[in-house]
Amino acid sequence: MMETICTRDAGWEEALGRILERAQDLPEAVDARVREIIAAVRGQGDAALMAYTREFDHFDPAAEGLVINAEQIAQAPARVSAHLLEALQVAAQRIEDFHRHELETSWITTTDEGMILGQKVSPIERVGVYVPGGRNAFPSTVLMNVIPARLAGVQDIVVVTPTPGGEVKDALLAAAHIAGVERLYRIGGAQAIAALAYGTESVPKVDKVVGPGNIYVAHAKRILQGTIGIDAFAGPSEILVIADARARPGMVAADLLSQAEHDPRASAMLLTPSVELAQAVRVQLEQELQRLDRREVIAAALAQHGVCVITRDVDEALSIANRVAPEHLELMVDNAWDYLGLIRNAGAIFLGHHSPEALGDYIAGPNHTLPTGSTARFSSPLGVHDFVKRSSIIACSQAAISRLGPLAARIARAEELEAHARSVESRLK
Repeated sequence: MMETICTRDAGWEEALGRILERAQDLPEAVDARVREIIAAVRGQGDAALMAYTREFDHFDPAAEGLVINAEQIAQAPARVSAHLLEALQVAAQRIEDFHRHELETSWITTTDEGMILGQKVSPIERVGVYVPGGRNAFPSTVLMNVIPARLAGVQDIVVVTPTPGGEVKDALLAAAHIAGVERLYRIGGAQAIAALAYGTESVPKVDKVVGPGNIYVAHAKRILQGTIGIDAFAGPSEILVIADARARPGMVAADLLSQAEHDPRASAMLLTPSVELAQAVRVQLEQELQRLDRREVIAAALAQHGVCVITRDVDEALSIANRVAPEHLELMVDNAWDYLGLIRNAGAIFLGHHSPEALGDYIAGPNHTLPTGSTARFSSPLGVHDFVKRSSIIACSQAAISRLGPLAARIARAEELEAHARSVESRLK
């Protein structure tokens, strides 16, 4: 179960630091295997891609079909329940409504010297979206990644997902239809990332890859960054709950469990000034754990990466939270809005007793693809901005070059770049 730390005890910061390390070192075997897969797919194309798919997913895409086309995707909504279809449609609309606020426009301005400056915002031309597969289907991942790309104006969205045993979940295909996906490639793992990065006979080369995956997928993205753009280095899921004495132990426990069930490496943290609440939450965790199918995964996550920190007050809890920079931060305290200004580092902030993180995973509207591993110190949630690029616009009149050119030449010579200076001065004569 979760370890308990008190900030009044000596050595608490070191104890917390050990828990936060979360086994960041990558196993050498994973690195070697991923590099081997990338090299094979780059050199052999479809032959390697098909071989790895047969090896890892236990189905033959050459025989059963590599691509699920638009017609097949369009048939999926009829095979899911009306209740699920309604939920997916509402989620899609809410995600679209939220992300419309992020749309950027090109702009032009004229300076006093007569120079025209501006910025041209253009969509990335082709984007790959990785959707995890396997035991669980993730229709929410389809919606969260494809909808902002569509809003940004990406013309070609290439969706890939592993289909173990050849099985494709109808819920995932229904979400793909709602999001406007026209084709879906039945590939996954590091081999799928390599195929998107370099292109094969069947899979087109893309400009950027987004979407979560396992350690092999994440490391393949890390290695191939630069060959392709990526969204982020996604790590295990995280939740940090700050709760006061008035929080309900059952709610707090439920929210901690919701993230711990993702992965044995997931992190669940509770920060509270109330010893009584901490004890009550521990009891609730032990009781609820026995009722959940993924109890072994949850137990491992809580034992290895779970912690309860007893703080002096809510302000100290917020200070610790800013240091942790969690993926998900819940403020289950009275007057939660009063503390918003004190939060500097968090992927998503959930305010009040009735704002569970799980709502953000599916239907609130903001994106659930968030920075992990303390990267919320400098990273942001996935959004429309991840699917556009910006070009600077510079147009200089004779009057502007006459006024600014000599200044530019001075700076160029200060850097000992004579050709730069002469390039400018050739316009001054």
